[in-house]
Amino acid sequence: MMKPMMRRGIVAATALLLAGCASVPHDAPQVTQLKPAALGLAGTAVVSDRWWDAFGDAQLGRLVDLALTDNPDLAGAIARVRAAQASVEVQHAGQLPQLSADTGLQVERFSEHYIIPPPYGGHVYSVPSLQANLAWDLDLFGRQRTLVAQARSSERAAELDAAAARLMISTAVAQSYAGLVQADRQIEIADRFVTTRQQAVGYVQSRIRHQLATQFEARTAETLLAEAQQAKVRSSQQRELAIHALAALVGRGADFYPQIATPTLSLDHPPQVPAVLPADLLGRRPDLLAGQARIDAAVAGQHVAATDFLPNVNISALAGLASLGLGSFFASGSGQVAGGAALHLPIFEGGRLRAQYRGATADLDRAVASYNSSVVVAVRDTADAITNVRAADAALVQQDRVVGGLRETVRLDAVRTSTGLGSRLDAVDSGFRLLEAEQQRIDAQANAIGQRIKLIAALGGGFDARTTMAANTRDAGL
Repeated sequence: MMKPMMRRGIVAATALLLAGCASVPHDAPQVTQLKPAALGLAGTAVVSDRWWDAFGDAQLGRLVDLALTDNPDLAGAIARVRAAQASVEVQHAGQLPQLSADTGLQVERFSEHYIIPPPYGGHVYSVPSLQANLAWDLDLFGRQRTLVAQARSSERAAELDAAAARLMISTAVAQSYAGLVQADRQIEIADRFVTTRQQAVGYVQSRIRHQLATQFEARTAETLLAEAQQAKVRSSQQRELAIHALAALVGRGADFYPQIATPTLSLDHPPQVPAVLPADLLGRRPDLLAGQARIDAAVAGQHVAATDFLPNVNISALAGLASLGLGSFFASGSGQVAGGAALHLPIFEGGRLRAQYRGATADLDRAVASYNSSVVVAVRDTADAITNVRAADAALVQQDRVVGGLRETVRLDAVRTSTGLGSRLDAVDSGFRLLEAEQQRIDAQANAIGQRIKLIAALGGGFDARTTMAANTRDAGL
């Protein structure tokens, strides 16, 4: 360990030489980082990490868990995290003394007219060597410490990138699963369509036999039946595509298709969204946090570039054996020891250091600009998602009213038909319109679910509606 007096001497000598160093340029960052308060990001956020549990479907939870374990894209993100962790270890090792050992055996003919005179000069000898080397960068100005901090910020950014990948994968699974539920429900409606329209075809044909209808009515009924059958084919196709997408998201192939059972997710009761969402929910979005970590890494990079203008002091030492010829290699006089300090002082670098510093400052500006852009886009995406959720809920309310009205119409037509005041064709027609409205209602329900998943993606995760609303009430002093 270096004695305090020696260390003070080196520091003092270094200070005397600082005047001869190249001066750090006055290139300040030109981009200002957006502050949360400037965008209204304030409030109390109550978050739910396993947001998919709010949908109440155990199979959905199982698929998300599988995807977060086996998805190939996520595996790549996790590999990048491991690489960043290794980089931290590499930079940390630079703060520690470095000890190495070298050994060698060289056969050499010595010149008769050089520094080794005859009788050794002009002859061939074996020159063995064995030595241990010690090197230590004193890091007087914190360059190595800053490199470690920069590597740690980059590691944090990689971890957050992986978290962003997890969020993207989990929301993709939920969207595909909602599509599967929608397809299953549409198949049920299509089956009812087919049954009803088969009955209509039979009824029209009966009327034709009694000369109460024409072939035009028959062709119309048959066309409507074909449309119902086609709707079932489209829904079945959509179901298969949703299963394929889910299998791919969990990193599996066709062998996994039969393992996806009929969902229990209900489209009738989508998760509740609070009337007011705290804007600081955005503060846990992994892509925004990763952007902040990259800013921290860029700040550290600028500090590293600044320390390149300062002296660098290294301590080195060696101890070992060396001899001329193998016979005396282990003799007592073959030992050698050396040690000392080296000082590197940048004086003129042809503008290289200034260019590196300007580049590091530009990297910082770029990181801040990228973060600012991400924040603005995140705020817009969240506002859009909230608007779309409200619109989807309002549309669903109206569609519920349409379905309710048509159900009442079907009931009244059935009463009219049974009392002889209406025809069966009127009842069949109103039944058609009800089934179509129910199809549209399923689409509206699936859209309400899908818009909530998009809101979850925009917010960086889920939320507990009841606790979030309670927190808002406490903050308002109500």
